Amino acid sequence: MPTNKTFEQINVGDCAEIVRECSSNDLLVFAHASGNHNPIHLPDTDWTGDGVVDKPVAPAMWVGCLASAVLGNILPGPGTIYKSQSFRFLEGAAVGDQLHVKVTAKEKRPEKIIVFDLTVTRGDGVRLVEGVAEVRAPGETIEFDASNIPALLVQRHRHFNKMIELAKTLPALPTAVAAPDDPNSLEGALMAAREGLIHPILIGARDRIEGAAKELDEDISAFQLIDIEDEMEAAGRAVALVHEGKVKAVMKGHLHTDHLLHHVVKRDGGLRTKRRISHVFAMDIPGRKTPVLISDAAINITPDLNTKVDITQNAIDAAISIGLETPRVGILSAIETVNPAIPSSLDAAVLSKMAERGQITGAIVDGPLAMDNAIDVQAARTKGITSLVAGHAEVLIVPNLEAGNMLAKELTFIAHAEAAGLVIGAKVPVMLTSRADDGRARLASCALAMLYTHWQTTGSPAGILDREAD
Repeated sequence: MPTNKTFEQINVGDCAEIVRECSSNDLLVFAHASGNHNPIHLPDTDWTGDGVVDKPVAPAMWVGCLASAVLGNILPGPGTIYKSQSFRFLEGAAVGDQLHVKVTAKEKRPEKIIVFDLTVTRGDGVRLVEGVAEVRAPGETIEFDASNIPALLVQRHRHFNKMIELAKTLPALPTAVAAPDDPNSLEGALMAAREGLIHPILIGARDRIEGAAKELDEDISAFQLIDIEDEMEAAGRAVALVHEGKVKAVMKGHLHTDHLLHHVVKRDGGLRTKRRISHVFAMDIPGRKTPVLISDAAINITPDLNTKVDITQNAIDAAISIGLETPRVGILSAIETVNPAIPSSLDAAVLSKMAERGQITGAIVDGPLAMDNAIDVQAARTKGITSLVAGHAEVLIVPNLEAGNMLAKELTFIAHAEAAGLVIGAKVPVMLTSRADDGRARLASCALAMLYTHWQTTGSPAGILDREAD
């Protein structure tokens, strides 16, 4: 446990130093804590207005305040009270810079006052900050366990932002939107159209769709609208447009999933292929370095082993299409060992072996894994699991629909994740979201469909995700 140095224990010339890497999260936390929302200091912003995201400059005061981390934690340490601080800012810092922050005691004064020289130097030796700090040093030994401080979650949805921007570089996808007759579903389709992601054909009850547009204060006169009162018939017409070659994707509006899937999976006139149809959730979870894909949480209720093979391959294909090279796939069960009494653990072991033998391709697959050791490195280490996937899973294959549905909704409503949904294995991608989802979820689902279609058509993803990016 860290211990401070009292006034009597400190000599002129004593020094302490920390090294801190500037991250995008640091800039966001400082913006919230200080109230300084100057866009030049914020990541993922175009503050020059030229249409290109600009590299942020770290606020000078954030760089300077790193001195308090040295003074408050090391020298003198816990119990230190600031009296004054001066700064000279010589150069700016950027995300990714290694900052060496050093304080040196240069004078001791009465009443336990110590004056420190301060420097902040970049990793390449360039000095960024000089200053002088005057503090009152503690007169007694204090120990403090900093691990008791609650963790801070920075709520960012950067992965979907990148997916949407990447999708904008691709041709818009002609899309049949089935029953977009409430504000949420219609707004999602209109947002995607404005962003250049889809060319929507609206199919449903004209009066309800126009009523939703009026509620949103939107003009939909530029879009084709096929007036069909019954939602089941609207879903059937959306699927028929695929066979007519008029659309290359289908989007679920404000109708029950079963109504749309009835027409998607029917043998005559549906969208079946040789592979089993399954659903993939792409989750943008704050704090995760990549999106997390979950399957199947919406279509296959209690899949058998053969169905899980297709579910796994579909999810791998979706992961590759959004730029995850050789995705890491965790086959989930309640435990991380094979137990004949738990069928999902047996299926997981078989799926892993099938991937080793090339029967499932494009990914590193391991299982059975429990949820904790699939996504948390420390949990995997604690249980002694050695695996390329354990602690790093980017695709999670769940035992059944109930487990997947609960997992996806827990991440959405408790971990503040954003979700995009896509049906894969059909002749065209089907954007399948909850009727309660907002326009943003539908926009992300459109981006997911576009990236998947591009990968299917060209055989390569539109871009590659950086697993190490902050």
